[in-house]
Amino acid sequence: MQYSNSNYWDFGAPIAGILLTLSFAPFDYSCLAPVALAFLFACWQNVSAKRAAMRGYLFGLGAFGSGVSWVYISMHDFGGAGVFEASLLTGLFSAFWASFPALAGYLSVKTNPVNKGSVRILLMPVIWILVEYLRGYWVLNGFPWLHIAYSQLETPLSGYIPVLGVYGTGFIAALTASMAVEILFGSKRLLPITVLIVLWGTGGLLRNQTWTHEIGQPLRVSMIQGNIAQDQKWRPENKINTLLKYKKMTEAHWDSNIIIWPETAIPAYLDQVNDAFLAPLGNDAKLHNTDLIISVPVQEQSPSRSFNAVITLGKEQGMYRKTHLLPFGEYLPLQPLSGFVLNKINIRLGNFTPGAVDQPLLKAGGYPFITLVCYEDVFGDVSSRGLPDAAYLVNVTNDGWFGNSIEPHQHLQMARMRAMETGRFLLRSTNTGVTAVISPKGEIINQAPLFQEVALTGTITPMGGMTPYAKWGDKPVIGVMAILLLGLMGWGKRGRSG
Repeated sequence: MQYSNSNYWDFGAPIAGILLTLSFAPFDYSCLAPVALAFLFACWQNVSAKRAAMRGYLFGLGAFGSGVSWVYISMHDFGGAGVFEASLLTGLFSAFWASFPALAGYLSVKTNPVNKGSVRILLMPVIWILVEYLRGYWVLNGFPWLHIAYSQLETPLSGYIPVLGVYGTGFIAALTASMAVEILFGSKRLLPITVLIVLWGTGGLLRNQTWTHEIGQPLRVSMIQGNIAQDQKWRPENKINTLLKYKKMTEAHWDSNIIIWPETAIPAYLDQVNDAFLAPLGNDAKLHNTDLIISVPVQEQSPSRSFNAVITLGKEQGMYRKTHLLPFGEYLPLQPLSGFVLNKINIRLGNFTPGAVDQPLLKAGGYPFITLVCYEDVFGDVSSRGLPDAAYLVNVTNDGWFGNSIEPHQHLQMARMRAMETGRFLLRSTNTGVTAVISPKGEIINQAPLFQEVALTGTITPMGGMTPYAKWGDKPVIGVMAILLLGLMGWGKRGRSG
């Protein structure tokens, strides 16, 4: 297939990357994900490893340059960086993550030196997913944005999510792209067509499968979306008005079993507001038979450390300290270089300590639940920690940092994946949106509009049981991918091109 030697494929690579971004929320053209990957896989054939890496890098620049453009808003509008500094850092951020598609391209050619077609059809999807796993879990505490499986929540492939999770489902999506290349340009079409029909048909059947079951009566829940602008949130003169706003909106929903405030809804440390504000509010909640779930930063003196925390007030009282912190937002990796650079351009970020992994589950409405603070809901292992005991999931977050960009929609899409993987309702309370109630099937039952002050009220049912993914996690899928890679590498080095 000498077609891939043309320079036109170089120019098309970043365009294909942009098409990948369009497959995710809020655009939701899910069919473009396998189309974009099919183009990429095709242009990796009959070229050197270096040329494949270059095309992968151009693809990554298109994907991340468009898909995570909201980084500029957080740095410029709310982080204090100037236009030049914010543009430079956003460009560097995108350029860094673009190196992962480049790595996938390089390995896809290097591990199949004779371009054996029977190897190629599996090898490229395997390497793609292993590189996604490397990026999503290990590098800089993990950055799983634009993982291909998130684009498939509305397609038949979503049936695999409760079974195989984000990486197993992503593999099937990538395999679809690889087989499409063989169907279009290869000599053997019947087998890949048959396999695709079976894979997509099985996924469609699995969508009708119910893995978990109801274990109690419905609960009425209210989530307070305060809509407080990020540049106003921490100003001392606004603190009292912020507290009064949340108190008033809460008191209007004492008929709910559970009321949830968004991430760091209280612009002060716990010890500064506990006696005068939170303790009386907790007593009122107890009188109304309501449980409050409130996010508030916690400061400890000995040793000196701070936590991004969630507390429960009412019948049940407890505290969860966020475990999976956001790099460059809640802590600074690559020290001292990162701190030096950010100080030079006047960006001040948080300095939190991660909480323990084995914290007891919080309880509200009579049931334990899994607490996910901010982007903890983009990690499947964090979101399933605590099962099968947890009856539902709660995510408190603040996407106000990203303004009216595509980020809040992408983040909501990823939260839907967690509901599907665990077979639980997920309650998502945000400062500016998108606040939502998500069903165990990943459906959005109720959703608040962006940038409006609203208390979103809905009903959920406590759930029990375990999905296959919740039992096994990602390790079996990644283990199979690693074994496949080793086998395909050995096979690819034998004989001539197939």
